[in-house]
Amino acid sequence: MQTLKRGIEMKDVMPSRRLLKVAAMVLAVMAAPVAHAADDAAKPAEAAAPAAGEAAKPADAAAPAAGEAAKPADPGAATAAAGETRTPLELVKAVEKGKLKNPFTDNPEAIEEGKKLYFGNSCNGCHGGGGGGGMCPSLTNETWVYGSDDDTLFRLITLGSATLKSEQGFKAIAKETVTGPMPGYQDIITDTDKLWKIIAWIRTVFKGRAEKRNW
Repeated sequence: MQTLKRGIEMKDVMPSRRLLKVAAMVLAVMAAPVAHAADDAAKPAEAAAPAAGEAAKPADAAAPAAGEAAKPADPGAATAAAGETRTPLELVKAVEKGKLKNPFTDNPEAIEEGKKLYFGNSCNGCHGGGGGGGMCPSLTNETWVYGSDDDTLFRLITLGSATLKSEQGFKAIAKETVTGPMPGYQDIITDTDKLWKIIAWIRTVFKGRAEKRNW
């Protein structure tokens, strides 16, 4: 009887063990896709990481931030275009020395107007009607007290010789017979184009050697 009871009990237990095994197998099968999905989700992050020894690419620093206006060109850059809106005084204060360039050099129409402006602003009273000099240096020879390039001449006429030296650091590099310092025309010639046209005409009376023409 005891053997029969044990046989019955074992029969009752066996199905339970089988059910547990089946349940375990089902759970294992269900867990496998979840594990694979977790692995797949991690892959994009791994792909984004740079390879060993490869430097990370920097963000584009040149692109302006959203809503941020692009930076304007350097206001101290050289000027060589007609129609400049800044006055001669504003220009010499803003632009680095040596970078001012006459946009009207060898322009026939501008030269003709420059000649009229030369006389209209009484430049001839000191430098002579043909630029040959008088109370002040000649504009026709190779001797230029502070230099003969466009930048220097523009600043000299605008500021006058005293301010050219004291505020802009220019020094005399040559000697000429003069009766006094040149006054500044910043309050008389306030149109930058007009001043450039006067300088364009002055270039036409130069009688020096071609290699001395540095404009």
